[in-house]
Amino acid sequence: MTDALQNAERLAERIAGRAGRYDQDAAFPQQDIDELREEGFLGLMVPTRLGGMGAGFEDYVRVAAALARGNPSTALIFNMHASVTGGLASISDELARGLGAGDGFLTARDRILHAAVEGSMYGVAITESQAGSRLSALRCTYEREGGGFRIRGTKSFCSGAGHLDAYLVAARREGSTDDAPVISYFLVPAGAGIRVNRTWNPLGMRATASNGLELDAWVADQALLGGVEGLVLPLAYGMPQWLVASYAAVYVGLAEAAVGQGIAYLRERRVAGDRGGLARLATVRQRVGRAEADAQAARLVLERAARLVDLRPGDPETNRWTYRAKLLAGDVAWRVSATVGEACGLGALQRGGPLERILRDARSGAIMPPSSDVAGDYLGALALGVEDPEGVRPW
Repeated sequence: MTDALQNAERLAERIAGRAGRYDQDAAFPQQDIDELREEGFLGLMVPTRLGGMGAGFEDYVRVAAALARGNPSTALIFNMHASVTGGLASISDELARGLGAGDGFLTARDRILHAAVEGSMYGVAITESQAGSRLSALRCTYEREGGGFRIRGTKSFCSGAGHLDAYLVAARREGSTDDAPVISYFLVPAGAGIRVNRTWNPLGMRATASNGLELDAWVADQALLGGVEGLVLPLAYGMPQWLVASYAAVYVGLAEAAVGQGIAYLRERRVAGDRGGLARLATVRQRVGRAEADAQAARLVLERAARLVDLRPGDPETNRWTYRAKLLAGDVAWRVSATVGEACGLGALQRGGPLERILRDARSGAIMPPSSDVAGDYLGALALGVEDPEGVRPW
């Protein structure tokens, strides 16, 4: 996948030049997405037999981190699309049948993946008020109706809302209990039954256009992913990479962007009477050194997790590494951008500058699901040998 990574790095340079404008307006980065589509990146995770690039998870995290160095918001929208296509592509015929899915799911899977190669873009609609992204606590419901399903509810945030071809919606079966919720995924086409609440105006990640959705949509049977109800929670617990480590790739790329922007600024910045500039100050060098080491440590953990996902998906140790990657990426992105900002000073943090935008974007890393607190709690429970304590349930 060397060519894909090189293309992503070249694309990131163009994306970076537009990032400030999209951030200022909290606008969907349409030109970025158009170029991703033209370069074939919407088919990154699609098997080659369906016309895609056939990337693995390690390939994905490297591409996503490269895009994030250009604009983390664009990379996050791409992440949501890749989570749908990558999640579907990772369900082999054998695994699908083992989960109880029939031939109808296999046909629908391939149709959805091929459509991505042709340019269709997908998003993920999980987050709800009060429930957050905890799947077992969702209140959006579905029920049987007229040879299909009726889905009703409100999603607080969905990256790219209003600009996508279909939405991966997680919903609870009407009547299922909190003790034994039946949670299913549906791929809901844009259009009738979906209303976008254009209220997105946050501190950071402004160009993700993560507006809310109100749903009262009817979908055909084929929209039920897997063809079997109740598959969401087992997949989330057993193979969490697309709900955990995929986000980490964006924030690792963001941390690397902070280091790069800081170095570029400090090399040019001059202090009166000192030809060497700020780079001659030991305190500045120490901050940059720590930031660079933090960013690279987070990258190594992420790549270790990604490699294990490709080699041993679903293995408990693999899943543990995915949570380590998310925890470190979210915390490191903020720590690195903050320390680089302090090293550069107020001159680098003027409103609209690259480092100021990166600093705001980085603040989201620790709270994106699973948050650093949730990931830390989960990892701590594993380290201490606490078996399924009340509350230590990331999903």
